[in-house]
Amino acid sequence: QLIVCQVTKNPIGVKGARLTQEVSLPGRFVVLIPNSKTYGISKRLPDAERKRLRSILDRVKPAEHGLIVRTAAETATEHELRADMTRLVEQWNDIEAKAKKANGPTLLYREPPLAVRVIREEFNSDYRGVVIDDRQLFEDVRDYVQAFNPELADRVEYFDATTEGLPIFEKHHVHEQIHKALDRKVWLPSGGSLIIEHTEALTVIDVNTGRNVGTSNLEATVFQNNLEAAEEVAHQLRLRDIGGIIVIDFIDMEIKENRRKVVEAFRSALSRDKTRTQVFDISELGLVEMTRKRIGEGLLTSFAGQCPDCHGRGVLVNHDLLL
Repeated sequence: QLIVCQVTKNPIGVKGARLTQEVSLPGRFVVLIPNSKTYGISKRLPDAERKRLRSILDRVKPAEHGLIVRTAAETATEHELRADMTRLVEQWNDIEAKAKKANGPTLLYREPPLAVRVIREEFNSDYRGVVIDDRQLFEDVRDYVQAFNPELADRVEYFDATTEGLPIFEKHHVHEQIHKALDRKVWLPSGGSLIIEHTEALTVIDVNTGRNVGTSNLEATVFQNNLEAAEEVAHQLRLRDIGGIIVIDFIDMEIKENRRKVVEAFRSALSRDKTRTQVFDISELGLVEMTRKRIGEGLLTSFAGQCPDCHGRGVLVNHDLLL
C-alpha cells in the first residue's frame, strides 16, 4: 500500500528522518493542511488583528482543507491571503495527481531552494535589503518578492563581485561573523563570557564573569553579568541553531528575586525565537534547564567534522603513561 507522507525533520547523526502523514504546505501568509479541519491563527498576532484575519478566513477558507494563518499575515489584505491560499491548493492538487500515478516510492514535491525559503519566512519591511551575488538566484528571488510583496522588490539587490572588487562575504564581513559563531567562547559587553560545549546528549553553556569585576558589590556584578548572559544565550541559540536539551550554568546568586529576574529576562529574550522553546526555573545551583526544538543539524555540524585523531573527545590519551 502506498501512502503520501512528508519529511518533517531531516536525519541527524544516527537518527533517521521523521515522517508524518499530516502534510502541510507553507506559503507566505498561510499554511495549507490538506484534507483537514485544522483552523488557526498565529498567537503572536494582536487580538484585533486575529479578529480581522478570522473574518477574512471565514470567507476564503476552502471547505475540504485546513488553514493556519502565519505571523507574516499581519496587515495582509484579503486578496493577498486568497492568492497565497489558491497557489497552495493548486500545489496540493498537483501533488495528489502525481501520487495517483506513482507505482512506488516517488518524490512528489520538494521545498524551494534555501534562499527562497529564507525570503518567504523572514523578509519583510523591517529589512533594508537583500544582497545576492548570483544572477540567476537574484532574478528568482526578485520575481518571488515581486509576486508576493511588490513594494519590497526594489530592496532585492544584485552584487557584482567584479565591479565591487571583493567577494560578497568579505565586503559585508560575513566570514568574520561565521568564525565568531563557530567559536566556543563568546564575550559579553561588560567583560564576562559564555563557553558553549556540545555533547551527545545535550549542550552546556557556562557563564563566567571573566574581566567583569564590577564597581559595586559582588551580587550586583553577578546579577548584571547574568542578565547580559541571558540575552546573549538566547541570541546564540538562534544564531547557531542549537536544539535539543540545553543546560545554562549561570553564576550563583544569593538573592532569590535576582534569580527570578534573570529567568524572566531569558524567557523574554527567547520570545523573539520562532522555534519552540521551554524554559524551567533556575535551580539552587544556578542551573537553567531548557529545550529548543531541533530543526536542523546546527551551525557547528554544518561547518565542521569529527577530529580523526581524538574522535570528538577533544583530548588525546597519552598511551606512554599506560605502559
